[in-house]
Amino acid sequence: MNRFVKSALTFLLVLCVLVPATATAQHGNHAVIEEAMKAAPHDLARNATIMDWDQNVLREGTNGWTCLPTPPNLPGTAPMCLDGEWASWAHAWQTHTTPNLSGVGISYMLAGDEGASNTDPYGTKENSTDWVVSGPHLMILAPDPAMLDGMTADPNTGGPWVMWKGTPYAHIMVPVGEGK
Repeated sequence: MNRFVKSALTFLLVLCVLVPATATAQHGNHAVIEEAMKAAPHDLARNATIMDWDQNVLREGTNGWTCLPTPPNLPGTAPMCLDGEWASWAHAWQTHTTPNLSGVGISYMLAGDEGASNTDPYGTKENSTDWVVSGPHLMILAPDPAMLDGMTADPNTGGPWVMWKGTPYAHIMVPVGEGK
């Protein structure tokens, strides 16, 4: 076999290996982007930056919001779309550090979630007594944890409640639609 034929076959072999891998990665990114966008109103999500939880940008945005798919350590589906304060909070939560908030933060989870501990930011026991499944909701961060002192931590009141109260990750859950 001459050198030209060898080179052409090598090129075709590499092409056959790389093209399907690239197509799969693009399809995978498309699915992740679609899931992340389900977290927020369409007009907000279509202009948001889409990232995965390893902080890889899958699509650049223009409006200052960041949408993410379900966190890898949570069960089921729980995409979220975050403003800057929430993005900082999410990084602190993911790295088990204390969030440093400078203002109120807003996050959308309009696809709801499949559940989380209401008291333990890292709880994974679905059968625990504090497990709560939330339908579509907003989440609000307060820069001063004392602002949450008078609020209930009971998710069964039909209105807003504080999740993870007494932890650095405390935030207000605001139901905005039918529960799951």
